[in-house]
Amino acid sequence: MALTLFGAPTVATAQTPAAVVVLGDSAAAGDGAGDYEPGTRGEDGNWCHRSKHAYVHRTGLAPESVNLACSGAEAANVAFGGGTHYTEGSQAQRLVEVAGRYRVTTVIVQIGANDDAALFGTGVACIRAFLDPSEPPCREKLGPLVPERMAATATKVEAAVQDLRVAMRQAGYTRGDYTLVLASYASPVTEHMLPLQALAGCPYSRPDAGWGRTTLFPALSDALRGVAERTGARFLDMARATEGFEACTKPLRGQEWQRRITVDPEALVYGGLDGVGVHLAQESFHPTAAAHAEMARCVREFVRSASTAAACVAAADGQAHLEPAPVVSPAA
Repeated sequence: MALTLFGAPTVATAQTPAAVVVLGDSAAAGDGAGDYEPGTRGEDGNWCHRSKHAYVHRTGLAPESVNLACSGAEAANVAFGGGTHYTEGSQAQRLVEVAGRYRVTTVIVQIGANDDAALFGTGVACIRAFLDPSEPPCREKLGPLVPERMAATATKVEAAVQDLRVAMRQAGYTRGDYTLVLASYASPVTEHMLPLQALAGCPYSRPDAGWGRTTLFPALSDALRGVAERTGARFLDMARATEGFEACTKPLRGQEWQRRITVDPEALVYGGLDGVGVHLAQESFHPTAAAHAEMARCVREFVRSASTAAACVAAADGQAHLEPAPVVSPAA
């Protein structure tokens, strides 16, 4: 369907291919899952790392799947605006275009980790505290800031989600034409690590990791759950989606659903000197392709259910299962 120049466009017809769309940051883009789309591997400064294994492509919810997410994105990069992130403009604006090309039935958004919640910065602080005995544990230094940080994150995410509603209206959709899902984040860390975890690629203390698993990630989930309630979105709690399969929990890396510290030499192949530094380890502590397959199952079951909120929880059978209600915090 072509968008008209004057007046509101009409929603795509039934003959238009149906599609599921994801927007957000690295967790949605598939950073860590490998096999990134050409043009998002560092070429010309684009480090979005959109993977063909990202869960949006594996839900089976529609014949077509579109990944608009970009690693490192903040809520402002999802919302309408004139700025760019890794050379790309507003994801909401791109959603308008996608919703014109396809009959979008499901919109998934996963955002907030790079805003005031500062999950990356917190992880760096925990590593620094482990390596430098003069540094206080990150749970003690940053723990008191969590409530304020999550509240500020919720405000920004809510504005972005409202912009996605506007984007769909601009494309001619009513709320009843599509499902909007807001997802939280799977904790990549746990105190239940193998011995000598630092040598294995997880240089942080068990108490700090336990705080991340039981406090930090659930706090972000709680904040995002509130956003979903206020915007009429459905909420999928992912905090425990890789529980038991986190980084440094298994004898072999391939058995885990979260990356340990990972150095990707392809960053230098595609990004040149721009790949030196943080981009070399950009995949670290992100869900693997196996994790995305399990999260895709949860997304599919959730969207097809009648639930307004649920949790994706990993189980001992090696699969992630949908629980009927969100889990506020996992058991310690």
